[in-house]
Amino acid sequence: MTTSEARLSRLLGSVEMARAYTIAALSATFGSFLIERMTSMTTLATITLLLGVLGAAILFVRREELSLLRLAPSSLLAFLALGLISVFWSTDRSDTLVGWLWLFGYAVMAITIGHIRDTLQTMRALGDTLRVLLVLSLGLEILSGILIDLPIAFLDIDGNLAMGGPIQGIFGTRNMLGFVAVIALITFFIEWRTQSVAAPIAIPSIALGAFLALVSASPTVLVLAVAVAVATSALTIVRHTPPGRRNIVQWMLGALVATALIVAFAFRHPIIAWMGAGSDFSTRADLWNQILDFVAIRPFQGWGWFGSWQRGEYPFTYINYLLDDRHQSALNAFFDILLQLGVAGLLLFLILGCVALIRSWLVASARRSVLYAWTPLVLVTLAVDSMFESFTIVGAGWFMLVLCALRAGQSRSWRENIDAANTGVIPTLRPSE
Repeated sequence: MTTSEARLSRLLGSVEMARAYTIAALSATFGSFLIERMTSMTTLATITLLLGVLGAAILFVRREELSLLRLAPSSLLAFLALGLISVFWSTDRSDTLVGWLWLFGYAVMAITIGHIRDTLQTMRALGDTLRVLLVLSLGLEILSGILIDLPIAFLDIDGNLAMGGPIQGIFGTRNMLGFVAVIALITFFIEWRTQSVAAPIAIPSIALGAFLALVSASPTVLVLAVAVAVATSALTIVRHTPPGRRNIVQWMLGALVATALIVAFAFRHPIIAWMGAGSDFSTRADLWNQILDFVAIRPFQGWGWFGSWQRGEYPFTYINYLLDDRHQSALNAFFDILLQLGVAGLLLFLILGCVALIRSWLVASARRSVLYAWTPLVLVTLAVDSMFESFTIVGAGWFMLVLCALRAGQSRSWRENIDAANTGVIPTLRPSE
């Protein structure tokens, strides 16, 4: 190895590079809409490509620290493989390949961060990134809605802050702002509880996240807030239960949640009316019914992976034509995957999410530090939001799903037993986690 190669290797494997890469990847992921509107889709694609290549280079330099078996969850690899294979039956192979490259690029970034930063470091980097982006969103909404009282058209900011919303900040839609605000609230609160951020920073951050979630006027925010509150309460109960009775409490809580879901489904129409989301739900119901008609044509393999519906492929354009609308997604991650990758893709996606949630929940319920609650609470947010939006299969939502699934698999996985058998060492989490 030459001197220049050795220097490059040291740079890629350094702590400073790990910290800088994490901040850059998080900023590009959550600020993707802003980057695209201020520059172009080509610029965003170039940034994503460079971060993906850099992430792969960092993992290669650190290959001695990594185990090939534990590089990524097997369900994630299978889902990515199915998405790539779908190019053979897709209605537009080039667009399917482009859509898959976006999926793969964000996955590589998330996998890289999951291996070079521990849970605390990841959470702190995410907290710092979201603080800046939320402050920027509020600043632009104040500029548009109060100071100049004019919309900022290229960012789709309508300037409704003075009227109490809805606002969307730099995230494109009010639902995306609400989703990001809930993720931020979870992160800010756990930062505060773990004392990784001082109260003078943590408390205003929580207030900022809560305010933006409120004025986003997103119908999904209330559902997300209730789901996270219920999950937090349940996790708190389990964590304070003696180990001998913990399994019984887990099953009781599971039965209670299942009962609550059945009751909520039975009384869905009064609940929707109370939330004032009747028109939104009616729109979604019409869309989902139309999607099921196309799913019936290709139930197992789907129509090929595309991600978002921004490009004009069949059957998406035809679905919008039949509905006389301009949907850019199925407004439900599960229906979107069912349409694009069929039953096979949906099963892999459910396995990826459910296994990650169960693993992270068991770890959080057994470990003393509240830090471990971050992963399952974020996964609960992703799961619930997937019922109303398709954020979890593109961009920041997909990035967070891969990151959380990798984090959960590092602490509870069948791979640990294989590693232990080969090395004679039982893998443990670092004390900072």
